[in-house]
Formats: sequence, structure tokens, C-alpha cells
Amino acid sequence: MGQEGAGIVVVGGGQAAASIAAKLRGLGYVGAVTVIGAEPVPPYQRPPLSKGYLLGEMPLDRLTLRGDDWWAANGVTLRMGTRVTGIDRAAKTLQTEAGVIGYEQLALCTGASPRRLPATIGGDLPGVFTVRNLADVDAMAPEFRPGRRLVVIGGGYIGLEAAAVARKLGLTVTLVEAAARILGRVACAETADAIRDLHRAHGVEIIEGTGLKRLTGDSHVTGAELTDGRLIPADFVITGIGVTPDAALAQAAGLTVANGIAVDEYCRTADPAIWAAGDCASFPHAGERLRLESVGNAIDMGETVAANMLGANRPYLPKPWFWSDQFDAKLQIAGLNTGHDRVVTRHAEGGLSNWYFRGDRLLAVDALNDPRAFMVGKRLIEGVRPVTPVQIETTPDLKVLLK
Repeated sequence: MGQEGAGIVVVGGGQAAASIAAKLRGLGYVGAVTVIGAEPVPPYQRPPLSKGYLLGEMPLDRLTLRGDDWWAANGVTLRMGTRVTGIDRAAKTLQTEAGVIGYEQLALCTGASPRRLPATIGGDLPGVFTVRNLADVDAMAPEFRPGRRLVVIGGGYIGLEAAAVARKLGLTVTLVEAAARILGRVACAETADAIRDLHRAHGVEIIEGTGLKRLTGDSHVTGAELTDGRLIPADFVITGIGVTPDAALAQAAGLTVANGIAVDEYCRTADPAIWAAGDCASFPHAGERLRLESVGNAIDMGETVAANMLGANRPYLPKPWFWSDQFDAKLQIAGLNTGHDRVVTRHAEGGLSNWYFRGDRLLAVDALNDPRAFMVGKRLIEGVRPVTPVQIETTPDLKVLLK
């Protein structure tokens, strides 16, 4: 169905890359499609890495987004284990470790890389891990043995998920968050309180408002010295202190970079033949540049790129949603809570939901073990009908608000 190179080339091995390839074929494109990924495995899901895969409940073959037979049957060429080192925009070619590959249109789905602790405070000691790709998780998996001592640096979702898995596997876990509370940048205090209670009920020690001074050890990490003088022993350490968009390839090619690879409302970069999608890309939204790190965004943005490569001229309209699995709890999030001035809390049997408002406008909802609240909230945020804080507080059955 096409030959390697030329046609459409996608750089990246994650959800956005796979979504572009699948959508192109779904829309009837019959030209060459080549996907180039630095990792040696076909495109796969990343969220289960820190959950089901690490727990041993999801094998590698269930992580992959498409079976080997799908790529072959649909004429998509995979060039995995191949790093792209440069883009020649004038010649429309990519320089890779395996040689030069031409393109007519190019999609950059390069993702993001985890921030690492500075080497000056022990960030490069053996036994210090990040959670981002398959190799990261495979490297740390042997450490997850009952009785081992884990210190997690960072109280965001990645750190909390790693802590939950470790406790389920019988490890002693201490989580350290420098800010005043966990989830400080992404969730309200009410959601953070519920997640903190959940972890403490399962035996995770959470230390908030205290920074890391340094990691101790010579040939291997042995502990974490905190800014208040405490020393927490550790057999290994996981850091979850955020990610940085992988935009170096685009920047070196002279493309605009602003909180990631800058694209317009159609997901096109400053070069009309180059597009970007997923964690690496920032797009215009509400007068600012927004970059979303989520599966939903990678899929939707990737499909928009594919359609627009074929001439659809369709603006990308994000519908943000996220989730996090911790112990027996599922936190589902719809919308973006930036700029909220009020939170309304609803309690449900075995769960709760926090609704973010700016004035009378619903911005987002966090639903903990409350899938109905998530479903209703998602639809309300997408504009089914306006809703006020009073309605959320007083309506017994949320589904009524959709009518």
C-alpha cells in the first residue's frame, strides 16, 4: 500500500503517532505511511506502565496499541529503534541513525521526558528511577519486592500511582512533596485530602511542605535527606517531578517552540508541511498556549492532524479528560480547573466529586469512585446546557441536568 519514506512520516512511538496512522488509513489515504520510533517496540500505551504493567497484571502484548498484523495489513511501515537526529525542511528529509528518509508531510509526536533531579544532589545515583517508558519500568521492576523501602519524590499523579503500586506489593513507602500539599498544581484541596486519606489508610507515609536536600549514597542510593534534617532510608527512589516536552528536534529545525512545539488551531507548525500532536505540542486555547499531557488529547489531536493532512481544515477543539488509578480507587477528571474560584463537593455512595466553577461557569470535575458524576460533568462541560453551583449542590439525580 505504499513504500517506505516519502508520503506521510510520523516521528514518535506513542498514542498520538498510532492515532495518526490509523486515522489516515480510516479516512482512505493510500499513500506511504511510515512511523519512526526511538524505542525498540511498536507504539504502546504508557498510562498502564505505572499501574497494571508494574503490578504484573498487564503483559507487554496488551500494552501495544495495534497488533503486528494490523500494521502489515494496513501498509504502515514501522521503523522502531530508530532515532531521528535532524530535519532538513528545505529538502523535506529526516536524518536518522539508519540514514535519510524523505517526507511529503511530517508529524512530530515526540512526547515528553521526565525531569530528573540534579546530579549534584544525587539524581544520577544507581537506584534512582523515573517513570515514563517501558525501559524505565522494566529497569525498576526488580526493586518491587516485599519489605523493600521506596522513597517517592513528588506528590503528583505519577508519584502517587507508583506509591500505590509499591504498597500493594508489600513495600514500605514514603512520599515527599516539597509544596504545601500533594496535587498542588493539578487539583483542589478537597481532592488532595481524599487522595491523601486513601494513601495513609493503605500505609503510605506522606510528608508535605518539606523539600529534598539531597539523596545519599555512593555506589547506590541509600536514602533521602530532607530540608528539615530528616533522613529517610531508601533501597530505591522514584522521582515524579513533572515532564518537559521533547521539542529539541523541532527547535533545531527552526520551528517555533513555546511550551512545546507551537502549532496553530489546525495543529500545523510554522512549516506548512509539518504538524505536531500529543504531549510535545502546544496549541492556542482561550487566548493562551495550552499543552495537555493525556491519552485523550493525544488521540483527538492525532486524529485532527490526520484529517487536516488530507485537507479537512478542521480546528482542534480539546475536550480534556484524564484518569488515575490508585489502590481500589479511580479518579476521573473532566475539563480544566485553571481559574476556578469555587469548588462544590458532592458525596456519593463510596465516592465523591468536586466541581470547579468560575462564577456560574462549570470548568471541571474530579470524580473519585463516582463514574456517574464524571459522565454528567464531562457532558455539561462540553456544553450540553449551563449549570450553576446551586444546581450541583441541590440536584439529587445529576442526570436530570442533562435533559
